[in-house]
Amino acid sequence: MTPLRLTPFLLCLPTALMAAPATRDDALKLPDVLISANRQVESRTTTSAANTVFTRADIDRLQPTSVTDLLTRVPGVQVAPTGGRGSLPGIFIRGTKAAQSLVLVDGVRIANATSGDSGLQFLGIDQVERVEVLRGSRSAVYGSDAIGGVIQIFTRRNASEGLQPRLRLAAGSNQTWQRSLGLSGGDGATRFNLGASLDETAGIDATGPSFASDGDSDAYRNQSINLNLSHTFSENLEAGLNLLDSRGRSEYDNPFGRFDPVTFESFGQKPYTDFSVSSLGTYLDAQLTEQWHSRLELAHSENRDDKRDKLSSEASVFNTYRDQVTWQNDLALDERNSLLLGGDWYQDRVHASTDFDVDSRWNRAAFVQHRFAGERFSTEVGVRRDQNQQFGGQTTWSANLTVPVNTDNDVLLSYSEGFRAPTFNDLYYPQFSNPNLDPERSKSYELQWRSQLSASTRLETSLYRTDLRDAIIFGEGSVPRNVASARINGLEMALHQELFGWQAQLGLAFTDPRDRDSGHTLARRARRTLSLDLDRQFDNFSVGGSWQAVSASFDDEANRNRLGGYGLLGLRGSWEATPEVSVALKLDNLLDKGYSRALYSFEGDSQAYREEGRTWLLSLTWTPTL
Repeated sequence: MTPLRLTPFLLCLPTALMAAPATRDDALKLPDVLISANRQVESRTTTSAANTVFTRADIDRLQPTSVTDLLTRVPGVQVAPTGGRGSLPGIFIRGTKAAQSLVLVDGVRIANATSGDSGLQFLGIDQVERVEVLRGSRSAVYGSDAIGGVIQIFTRRNASEGLQPRLRLAAGSNQTWQRSLGLSGGDGATRFNLGASLDETAGIDATGPSFASDGDSDAYRNQSINLNLSHTFSENLEAGLNLLDSRGRSEYDNPFGRFDPVTFESFGQKPYTDFSVSSLGTYLDAQLTEQWHSRLELAHSENRDDKRDKLSSEASVFNTYRDQVTWQNDLALDERNSLLLGGDWYQDRVHASTDFDVDSRWNRAAFVQHRFAGERFSTEVGVRRDQNQQFGGQTTWSANLTVPVNTDNDVLLSYSEGFRAPTFNDLYYPQFSNPNLDPERSKSYELQWRSQLSASTRLETSLYRTDLRDAIIFGEGSVPRNVASARINGLEMALHQELFGWQAQLGLAFTDPRDRDSGHTLARRARRTLSLDLDRQFDNFSVGGSWQAVSASFDDEANRNRLGGYGLLGLRGSWEATPEVSVALKLDNLLDKGYSRALYSFEGDSQAYREEGRTWLLSLTWTPTL
């Protein structure tokens, strides 16, 4: 393959990265590089962002059921769904709420513009090549929503030159069936990957005491396709496109029932959501000079939500559409100084069964970041200016100082600002909105220590504080207001250890997220979390286990309804029967622990949303050689 030269604009990075992958697609296979922090390929050891990376090899080894299942292994990240597969998950990065973290698919924003939910629970894991999680604000690079961090999903890429088909079949508990089929390949100039999957499960009954109609299991069905295509026109010019489309049906319980305004009675329902989350992006990647690298991206995303009820004619539709353009330029000024500058534009549109007072708005932004890499210290300073059709201008800053104590230890000091724009529901939903809302704002301070303790041991530690102000809450009459403030202190540790052939990854987080006015702990945020993965390869066999422990939390802001802590044990194994056929088995919640990560209210009493008990999944993967 004729390589696309990326190294000239990375001259300020360590020499080890200079032999890095020739293309971004090559970089997606590597565990030691990062793309999301500054939208460019860089070494994980030199980036200022606290980060966690899962490659496709990690996904195959860990055998997660979903993307959200994978995220529970990230220090400082908590997931609180309201039921089984396909249910709405609360994703809390460093104690911030779900809408305060940005979710990207191949660089494209996918969040629903009405509610702020990303639809991350609907992305098929078989269509994912890589997941990068940044912990801490990146608004100076990405703008709105990136207060708690950034989650970027990269879709499946080709494995090698020539044609490489793959087939995966799986069966498991709760009538779970998974099928996926893919074909990838390419030559020296063109690469492609085409994949499709079907994921079905009968689900579980997510609620206990409730209406009789809620007593059934909540089924989930997901059909996903993805396509990646890239072509290298010359040594300095590449173009491509990325497509992901996930759609299906998710049943759920509504323990609040359907309210009849005439009789003032509530009736049971059998609700479901027909969902669709899709993104399409194209790009042009060019090395214009030895010092100037430029990338232009055009994208479109859709988030469709059609809610229905099998027992009534009640229905609601909330579809949002987003067009996006990003132009980024990376300039190598000299051997130690580099400059990143560019611009973003996107427009959101809403088509819903509810008539919003305003159904579209645009946002345009410019950003610049300077990086200096010296022998005794390195710096990174960035600023971004967003201009929004609704709230006007917003400027965010970030700064980082990195000091190498010695060849094996680095200390990083960081300051970052963040903001989140109000959603269309916050601003324009009839009778329950406030068009005068300001963005939520944050300031974060962080101290990191990264240490290569030995050839087989690496420790990464982060101590941080985040101050939130102008947070949006729903006050009297369910009208949102900018009145809340919060303070979040935290400590995170990630340890990677190899011992006697075993690979261990330990994630530990202590979080203290408090409402500054009441002193109460923010809802559904546990103060202590632990995640441990142990794996070992024995010739054609591999075995592994996972342990996850989460402390108690509160389901409400008043801290009256307590959620108990829990610990979950999982085991997994795989056997490479032939070079083309492998078999894998995993057991989750091996001890059949009963636990809950969210509550609901029925007839004045708080009840727990149920989680799956002990489950198993057996899979077969066939990758024939053509």
